[in-house]
Amino acid sequence: MGSILFYAVFAYDLEREDFPKLLALFVALFFFLIKLIQFEKWNFKFLLVAGILFRLVFLIAEPNLSQDFYRFIWDGEFINQGINPYLYTPNEVVENSLFYIRNSKILHEGMGELSARHYSNYPPINQFIFTISSFLGFGSVLGSIVWMRLIIIAADIGIVYFGRKLLRHLNQSPHLIFWYFLNPLVIIELTGNLHFEGVMLFFFIWSMYLISRGKHLWAAPVYAASILMKLVPVLFLPLLLPFLGFKKSVVFYFLLVMSCLVFLAPFYSTAFLDNYSQTVGLWFSNFEFNAGFYNLVKTIAVGHYDEKPWEVVKDYGDLVPLFTLFLALLLMVFRSNKTMQSLFTSMLLLLTGYYFLSSTVHPWYIVFLLGLSLFTHYRFTILWSATVVLSYFAYSQPDFKESLRLLAIEYLLVFGYFGYEILKNHNILASIRKKE
Repeated sequence: MGSILFYAVFAYDLEREDFPKLLALFVALFFFLIKLIQFEKWNFKFLLVAGILFRLVFLIAEPNLSQDFYRFIWDGEFINQGINPYLYTPNEVVENSLFYIRNSKILHEGMGELSARHYSNYPPINQFIFTISSFLGFGSVLGSIVWMRLIIIAADIGIVYFGRKLLRHLNQSPHLIFWYFLNPLVIIELTGNLHFEGVMLFFFIWSMYLISRGKHLWAAPVYAASILMKLVPVLFLPLLLPFLGFKKSVVFYFLLVMSCLVFLAPFYSTAFLDNYSQTVGLWFSNFEFNAGFYNLVKTIAVGHYDEKPWEVVKDYGDLVPLFTLFLALLLMVFRSNKTMQSLFTSMLLLLTGYYFLSSTVHPWYIVFLLGLSLFTHYRFTILWSATVVLSYFAYSQPDFKESLRLLAIEYLLVFGYFGYEILKNHNILASIRKKE
């Protein structure tokens, strides 16, 4: 009952500028999470119902930590009129009165100038969800919000279903999935603020479950759907090669590519690839938020070498994909990815490395990392899902200036526990104790 009350306050009585209140609610909800799993971890029905009720609290609330939902509805309205959302920026539409969009003034102003001046960067499966929600919302912004929420909630229930099956297959306790399903970050950022990492994770876990059962042919289109929700699972494709073997991998990759082409076909045009790659590229070279290693590099470059901040983020952003690819190759060649658990561990290490290096790590990005970790022996992601709330201090500032001290606390705690788990999981701690 206490959790429901705190979620209600979060949903209906919180401004994101009120950081002390936001932090207090988040801490209280994490305390309840720990106690719920501590005392009820074997009570599956109770925890499932509790997680659903926590989500339904947000059903008719307007997202209060993110304005992205305005762009989601805008893209959905576009498609419902038979218009490709990758071909026009909202500013172009409004300034030149190109098309009639329901609630265009509310949506255009709500999404913010940054989103309004760029082409859509949301992949096709995301767009299908926007379209369905907009269509069923019958022109109501709140109606579209409700339908998006119901889809996200359904995906989270699907994660519980396939996640428990996969955990059993890996000989791990099925109750671990509730560290995801009852996690305040997951509930607030996905159901509350309408981010679709959970839908991506649903397709990903479903596909990995099919792969674990030897059904890689069926897994390919499901994995493709995960990629075309958000692009993150693309990172893991090299790691599947040693697990599946060469022959199965060739078939899997072929079916994956074919599935992606089918999903992309309704949106294809000569301008699509240029516009989409241009917008996605901005995330690597123009934006920065809640960064770890990048903030250290930027502080040294600007403070000691008089580099310009906008040049640092661009040059640094060009290097991150290269480092990530190099790490993926190292994990593919030097780790034994023959078992499902070792494969999940390599995926976790790869995505962790990418986020540690990235200049932009929004809190909801941690959700996928959290889901991955439950199929490994690593739990630092649970800590990160709690400490990432410190990044929201920036929203309490008029100029959105981040607190490097708070970010340092967040990352030092995460780095520290991650390092400890590496030592523990590779029996380095045991060997040190023996020497002592």
